[in-house]
Formats: sequence, structure tokens, C-alpha cells
Amino acid sequence: MSSGITSAALACRDAAQSIATLGAQERRALLLAMAAQIDACSDAILAANAEDLRDAAARGIAPAMLDRLRLDPQRVSEMAAGVRDVAALPDPLGTVTRRETRPNGLVVERVRVPLGVVAMIYEARPNVTADAAALCIKAGNGVILRGGSEATRSNLAIAAALHAALAAAGLPPAALTMVEDLRRETMVELLQLSDIIDLAIPRGGEGLIRFVAEHARVPVIKHYKGVCHLYVDSDADPDRALRLLIDGKTTRPSACNSLETLLVHADIAAMFLPQAAVELGARGVELRGCERTLDVLPWIRVATEEDFAAEFLDLVIAIRIVDDLPAAIAHIRRFGSDHTEVIVTRDASTAQRFVHELRSAVVMVNASSRFSDGGELGLGAEIGISTTRLHAYGPMGAEALTIERFVVRGEGQVRHSVSSTGPDPGA
Repeated sequence: MSSGITSAALACRDAAQSIATLGAQERRALLLAMAAQIDACSDAILAANAEDLRDAAARGIAPAMLDRLRLDPQRVSEMAAGVRDVAALPDPLGTVTRRETRPNGLVVERVRVPLGVVAMIYEARPNVTADAAALCIKAGNGVILRGGSEATRSNLAIAAALHAALAAAGLPPAALTMVEDLRRETMVELLQLSDIIDLAIPRGGEGLIRFVAEHARVPVIKHYKGVCHLYVDSDADPDRALRLLIDGKTTRPSACNSLETLLVHADIAAMFLPQAAVELGARGVELRGCERTLDVLPWIRVATEEDFAAEFLDLVIAIRIVDDLPAAIAHIRRFGSDHTEVIVTRDASTAQRFVHELRSAVVMVNASSRFSDGGELGLGAEIGISTTRLHAYGPMGAEALTIERFVVRGEGQVRHSVSSTGPDPGA
């Protein structure tokens, strides 16, 4: 097994200390410099991305993956803006989340500190290179970036821009390590460096995420897929429901926060579904429905059990008519992926029951599933979405890349009374 990745990880761990010891304003200035470098290197980044797109198209990569891979001037500008948004966030380090004075006078604090080294393993999306780097540095961490082969040139061009900012600040480039050896065995070696890597975050297709989870000896935060539901309740405002449906399904179907299943209360199905079919059809969406749905929309395709469990990432949606809220909740519990669920209703008690009885990482009431995103939820950007019930759940920002430790302040307190010459009584 090659030691190259181990040496790189050790260098990143050492360099992470340089990031952790920076003050809040120094890290903010570094991030602003990184954003400026992304803007300055926009032409080089776009040229590299054009080569990646050409090769990906020649390899027959799916349209959804191509959309994730594609950059344009606006997306590069948004990438830089995302780094600036992270820079502007409150600093998570040193925050005292709890302080109490014990009966013996000890002051016990819980204080946020960096995780250490984060390994980010991802596919297709070049913007993850900038987002992950910005969030890790904001939280005082080192980061090892292992992108997919389809985005190699794009990732390296973005990393070069970020490294230029590190160099200008006199900081070691290893704090942001870009893995260029993309062999699977090298990734497995990285995932087993439990003495060096503090957390691995895979971001991509279900196959990649399962591979990481199965081979890692380090903690892994992940979500396998986003099977997101929209439930239209019996008293929902139809116009509002249509807006949320169209936005959630059609604005970017390749995103993990796009809708995959529409659930409609039986009392309004005959009225709502024909309108929905017209609006979705006009936007090229293929409809697949349960037998009851076919009674209302007889021309559409029958939905299978696999369809209700599918993350289509395309202009396809599965539809089911349900008798009531409990039936909708039962469907989501069976087929959902704990990512994002949406209810459209005017009844506050119905909405509260929906929120209370589902355990998904994000639950929306009368709002589009497309807001299930770190930037939209005030995190500046996101390094991923966790459906793993560990210290982070849902979209993850800089604070999720820190941990709490105890800091105890005393004035000479001891747990046991001891004489200056007597034996140590132990714990």
C-alpha cells in the first residue's frame, strides 16, 4: 500500500495547527482573499471545466451528472460569493456554549474547538472544492479534498486559486490538500487513517457514499440519497401547493433537495392533480402514479414500489393519493431517506403533527424543498447534508465542523483531601 497519501495526510494534520491558531479576523481575511482569487482565476477555472465537460460528454456521463459538473461565469461568481458568505459568519471557535459553577467552586465551560482534519470525498460538483475548503478553514480545520475523476481539471484549478491565497498569507499549502491520485485503493488507505483523519464526509451518488461507509475506519457523516416528498393536505391552498411543487421538482431536478414524490389528500386529488399534471407536463416532467392516481390521470405511467423509493434526479415524479395525514406519514416513513419533507396546509395542528411525527433532517411547512440547503438556511455554504444521527443532522456548516470540549477553571480545588506527605488516594 502506497504511503503517499499517508504522508500527505500527516502534512495536512501538521498544517491544520496553523489554521487553528489563527485569530477570527485572520481567518476571515484569508477567506476573503480566497474569494478574490476565485474571481481573479475565473477564466482559468472555466477553461479547465470546459475540458472536463468535453471528456465527460464523450464518456456518456448522465445529464444529471453533467449539470452538477458544469460551471459558467455565474456559477464561478456564486462560488466566490459563497466563500465571502462563510467569511461573514460568526466565528464558531472559542464559543462558550455552556458555563456553570459547581458547588465546589469549579467553573465548568463547554467551548467549541476545531475537529482537526476533515477528508472530503465527492463527485462531479467542482464548487464543493471551494465550499468545503472555506467551511473547514472557518472552523480552524485542515481539509483533504478528494474529488471525482470527471472534475479533475476543474478541482485543481479551483485549488490553485485557494493555494495562492494561502501562500500570500504565509500559510502552509498542505492545510488544503488536493488528492491527485484518484485510485480506489488510495481512497481506501485515506479512509483507514484513523490516527490522522478526524472525520470523512462523502458527497455524491449512493454508490460512492456506501463505498466510503463500508471501507472507513474513521467517523463518517453521510446521506445516501434524497427522496424528498411534498404532501398536499386536504385544506391546502392549491395555488401555493402548485408553486411549491413546480419549484421543488423542476428548478434543478439533479439536486438532492428536489422533490421525487408527490402525495395528495384524496379529498382534493380530483381537483388538484389535473392542474398539477398540466403544469408539470408543460415543463417536461414525466408522471408516474399509483392506481388511484391513474383514475384521475389515466394517461400516465403506473408507479412501481421502486419508483416510490427512487431518487430520480431527473424530470420524473412519483404520485400517490393518500386518505389522510397518517397515511402520508406512513408512506414517508416507509420510502423516505430522512432528507427533506414538505407539507402544504392551512391547519396549524396538522402542520405540527407532520413536523412532530417525522424524523427527517429537514421538515418544511409551506416552503419549497429547495430551501434545504446550507446557504439558504443561513450557514453561508454547506459541506454536506447529514442524515446520520451524530453531532450534526441536516445541512452542515462551519459550526458542524467543530466539537465541544470541557474547560475547567479552579482555584486549587482537589477531589479528595490529601496530606502533603501521605499516599495518593487515587480517584
